[in-house]
Amino acid sequence: MLFQTWVFLLFFLVVYLIYLLLKRTRVGVLWLLISSYFFYGWANPLYVILILYATTFDFIISAQMEKSPRRKLWLTVSIVNSLAILSFFKYFGFVTDNLNTLFAYVNFPYRIMSPGLLLPFGLSFYLFQSIGYMIDCYRGDIERENSFVRYAVFIAFFPRLLMGPIERAGNFLPQLRNLPSITKRDVGDGLSLFVVGLFKKIAIADYLALYVDKIYSNPGDFQSPALLLATFLFCWQIYFDFSGYTDMARGIARMLGFRLMLNFKNPYLATSLGDFWNRWHISLSSWFKDYLYIPLGGNRKGKFNTYKNIFITMVLSGLWHGAAWTFIIWGAVHAIGRFATRELERTDFYKKQVPKIFKQALVFTLVSFAWIFFRASNISDAWLIISKIFTSGLANPYCPLLAILMILAIWIYQFMYESSFRKILEIKYVNVIMTIMMIMYLLTFSSSRESYFIYLIF
Repeated sequence: MLFQTWVFLLFFLVVYLIYLLLKRTRVGVLWLLISSYFFYGWANPLYVILILYATTFDFIISAQMEKSPRRKLWLTVSIVNSLAILSFFKYFGFVTDNLNTLFAYVNFPYRIMSPGLLLPFGLSFYLFQSIGYMIDCYRGDIERENSFVRYAVFIAFFPRLLMGPIERAGNFLPQLRNLPSITKRDVGDGLSLFVVGLFKKIAIADYLALYVDKIYSNPGDFQSPALLLATFLFCWQIYFDFSGYTDMARGIARMLGFRLMLNFKNPYLATSLGDFWNRWHISLSSWFKDYLYIPLGGNRKGKFNTYKNIFITMVLSGLWHGAAWTFIIWGAVHAIGRFATRELERTDFYKKQVPKIFKQALVFTLVSFAWIFFRASNISDAWLIISKIFTSGLANPYCPLLAILMILAIWIYQFMYESSFRKILEIKYVNVIMTIMMIMYLLTFSSSRESYFIYLIF
């Protein structure tokens, strides 16, 4: 059930009206849980069984951990269970395929049968959220949630279930314990966020996908300019696709009175790769920082260990995105880029003498290069694209002028948003006018074609 469909609109209207009637009663939170499981089960009822198992398991283990002197053992049991679920559904086929390739290479007469499992939507997101909750309980950063229903809603809350943000228990559970009131501003701001997200997805991301998919599906048929342009457009396609979902999720939650964390903050205006990851998929990058990078030692044990920890974190971040070598290399490219620029960024010359626009251009170029591995169907296609970008001819590509103009306008908007002009953009009437213009565009030009979100498969 995708946010941009009429089915979801009908679902949400029913859920919302009943929630308004029940939120002041004891069953308000229970209604959110029922609605969330119905939403998740719409795609496949078996998904509900899996999320119910993961939720029940960690709820019981957290209770055992709270009263046991062997707290670390119970935490380990919980994390192993979550990673086992994730590995079975997401990585088992990847491992077996690579083992079979190795067996064939060494003429070993054995082949492992792959179960051909479908990856349940949102699995990586809600399991990481559950792991974060368990670690926070273990550290004593939060109190354990005693209500199973509230904890289950924390894991399965339908606006953020499929693609995040990966919420922190310290932010969301208190809102479930005392259901927030819903004001007119919540409804207005929520609707505005939802419309912005819908516009990002349908009007921009899906439009850019038409060109990107054509080029990347057959990279051997195109020359350097077309491949460069497709890579540039994909940078924006994936940003508007994912941030569009996040805006819609935050908007839906806001209309229900809940505040979800910010997940994007104009990432392509970053002045360093570290800054980029403070702006892109913030809930995931901060998760890896707090629960992996810092526990590994962070930057506390010398330069070598710092770079080692960065490399491990980025490669595992790539593996989180998908069971393919392209994602692993994507993570490794970001790690290597961080190595190459980290010391430079600390120099007084780079801090004070290099213009900000140059820093932003450098980061955007490095990120764009890494996206080639992220988007390519396989490693062979990625290397083909890179090699053709630098060696093929300069044939004039078909250039979607409207896409270029839209991105230029958005880039200007983002520059303005991070400048003194931000006050103008935040004027209520300016926001209302922009929202009306987006609605008119969607009603006039939007396609009836239903497209999935890129991050839905992660």
